[in-house]
Amino acid sequence: MLILASNSPRRKELLAMLGYEFVVRPSDCDENTDITEPCVLVKELSRRKAKAVLCDDADTVIGSDTVVAINGSILGKPKDKNDAVNMLRLLSGKTHTVYTGVCVLQKDREISDTISCDVTFKVMTEKEIINYVECLEPMDKAGSYAIQGKGSAFVQRINGDY
Repeated sequence: MLILASNSPRRKELLAMLGYEFVVRPSDCDENTDITEPCVLVKELSRRKAKAVLCDDADTVIGSDTVVAINGSILGKPKDKNDAVNMLRLLSGKTHTVYTGVCVLQKDREISDTISCDVTFKVMTEKEIINYVECLEPMDKAGSYAIQGKGSAFVQRINGDY
């Protein structure tokens, strides 16, 4: 059985689009860490998420994690609306890097990888930021935006794999 260790609607959508049959078992692993390198961080957290899901020996588990990095800071999911507003202000008119880590576990095998891409935001008005946060889409997204959702309106350019 294929198990997705995430409740992310986007990750579920991607697996379904690829034609896979799978079950969702969100991971509740500890995400606290001292890791400050985004690429290393997403690789470690995706591994933790996959390992935290109970499964049988014949199962395959997929764990994943995404963060946004800008000016040496790592942006995860916002704590609240104010945090989301502050993140979007920071990203407005600038280029940041999105890092995603994926870990696939089977009984005696583990495959982990990371990918990154640079995303440039247009300059956002304060009204655009507030309205976007009020729609609540940013609240469970790294960097406080969903590039596949309404947040795409703020993207000026992508350099790398969408």
